[in-house]
Amino acid sequence: MTRYIIRRILLIIPVLFGASILVFTALRLAPGDPATALAGEQATPELVAQIRQDMGLNEPLPVQYLIYVGKLLQGDWGRSTKTHGRVVEEIMLRLPNTVLLATTSLAFAAAIGILLGILASIKPYSWVDGGSMTMALLGVSMPVFWLGLMLMAFFAVILPRALGMQSPIFPPTGSGTWQHLVMPTITLAMNSMAILARMTRATMLEVLRQDYVRTGRAKGLRERAVIFRHALRNALIPVVTIMGLQFGILLSGAVLTETVFAWPGIGRLLVDSISYRDYPMVQGIILFIAIGFTFVNLVVDVLYAFLDPRIRYA
Repeated sequence: MTRYIIRRILLIIPVLFGASILVFTALRLAPGDPATALAGEQATPELVAQIRQDMGLNEPLPVQYLIYVGKLLQGDWGRSTKTHGRVVEEIMLRLPNTVLLATTSLAFAAAIGILLGILASIKPYSWVDGGSMTMALLGVSMPVFWLGLMLMAFFAVILPRALGMQSPIFPPTGSGTWQHLVMPTITLAMNSMAILARMTRATMLEVLRQDYVRTGRAKGLRERAVIFRHALRNALIPVVTIMGLQFGILLSGAVLTETVFAWPGIGRLLVDSISYRDYPMVQGIILFIAIGFTFVNLVVDVLYAFLDPRIRYA
């Protein structure tokens, strides 16, 4: 297991190298001039030229990339052209909010989604199955920004008026308390919840048809033990894979949710940085998300051995 983990960590290096090339090249080929955006429309050509010189934009793209990678290897992710602060410090300042939102959203999605999938698999083609899968279909179909606005309208305007309240039930924007976290969590979790519910149902139906499940029932085991101790554990292997991918998606996909609810995370920071053409900040955030994806996949692979002892890594 140790050798496998070391090998997977080493494979992260070329993945991050490729990600850095794609991000660097895509941002440089995007229309517009970051020096002009930083200096302002009323800036003189001399000031724009000086900013381009300071940012190293006059160098060829390969040279710019080598300079960028060299600084990365030294732990220097650059400085924001908007705030002039260190990119790493700006990201770390916003990261806890995004991790909190993504973690609570994944926990909510896993709890509700897996439960719905189990109920649907126990009673397939019944009203329970139909209702669970209808909820899953709605979760997949609703856009994040639309659901966020609907929740804001319901909990901050419609329901308080109906109850005669002067203040919203849940704050529509901002952060700082658990009440601020409720609506962003539900909004961000709905799509993941639907995916996990459908995946759990499919894998549970397949596992429940296996011979060892029928043997357990023939031996007189309680149905609860058959479902949760024998069937669910094996059915969770592909579900855990989806959960790992969903956590990475939640980290990067929180952009819309953080924007709608004014949540101070890296997703909102990414939107602001793109609008200001803050190259160092955009590069840093996307590279950080790529690192998160790779390490989440590593953790998921390691968890396989704990869920199913039959799995051995060559």
